[in-house]
Amino acid sequence: MEEKVFVGVRKDEYNIKQFVKRMFGKGKISKIKIEYTPVGEKIIVATHKPGWIIGKKGEKIAELTEVLKKKFKMENPHVDIEEITRPEFDAQLVADDIALTLERFGAMKYKASSYRSLGRIKNAGALGAELRVSGKLPSDRARSWRFAFGYLKKTGDSSNVVDRAESVAQTKQGVVGIKVAILAPHVKVHDQITIDDEFMEAVKKNASFEEAKEVVKKKKTRKKVAKKVVKKE
Repeated sequence: MEEKVFVGVRKDEYNIKQFVKRMFGKGKISKIKIEYTPVGEKIIVATHKPGWIIGKKGEKIAELTEVLKKKFKMENPHVDIEEITRPEFDAQLVADDIALTLERFGAMKYKASSYRSLGRIKNAGALGAELRVSGKLPSDRARSWRFAFGYLKKTGDSSNVVDRAESVAQTKQGVVGIKVAILAPHVKVHDQITIDDEFMEAVKKNASFEEAKEVVKKKKTRKKVAKKVVKKE
């Protein structure tokens, strides 16, 4: 019995998320979270265009709140906006952007749109990214194209830090699927190696490994002493 209730709640959440995305259109919303609080339901909408979602004097938010009450029987829904400041690192927004380009200009533009998106991600400073476009591109037989650069974790615990998303483009030639995976620059990877600048400078001056380590150790000691002096002051 509890399993049926759990599945029913998750099904309702999925329907709400799909409805909100359709309401505002493809490419406007990245993710939607639903949280349950003692005073009601909290719907968090992540977008890079908060003004578009809020509307003039909050009219779109008010409209969405009324629909959630009537159609989905929510008692007290509260809509919050989470602004995405770097849309280049959001896989869903990138996938939707490619899908919109293909729907507008046709499947012939799949290479241009993919390379443009990949270049934007790379110039923003991402560690790595991968785009996969599958479908009739354009031909009688479906095929898949891959566009990638940099470093991207695909297995292990660190693979969870990769932002992944999918989107679908409805073109005249047929349905085209887009998969995007992005490893943002601020993400910490467990096996990532960083080399101290002081260590590299010592190595360039033909210092041995032990001598270079000693240089780094002295630098850290000086920093600790400086922090203690600042605290005393």
